Amino acid sequence: QVQLVESGGGLVQPGGSLRLSCAAAGSIVSINNMGWYRQAPGKQRGLFARITRGGSTNYADSVKGRFTVSRDNAKNTVYLQMNSLRPEDPAVYYCNADVLFLSNLDEFWGQGTQVTVSS
Repeated sequence: QVQLVESGGGLVQPGGSLRLSCAAAGSIVSINNMGWYRQAPGKQRGLFARITRGGSTNYADSVKGRFTVSRDNAKNTVYLQMNSLRPEDPAVYYCNADVLFLSNLDEFWGQGTQVTVSS
């Protein structure tokens, strides 16, 4: 099987920065798209950043210019650098990956990490 393990969440002041990591482990052959989702209380989980295996990225307008997604294919890890954090950014942040493992292609999720923005 495959597991995605997130790290790096926490409390930060408005305008501050955080870096999230998500490492995939298991019987992985390759990982295609990787993405970051977030879910605030009372809201649906939504995709806001995605990166292809080749490094092409897409962002939601709400984070464009502030957040940067990157990946290290050799480490099966995706990163999210979050700068200029705003009061509307707090949520549980989840990573997601399309993983080819053994002879299967499936979607996997990280466990989620809380990001809090408060002074």
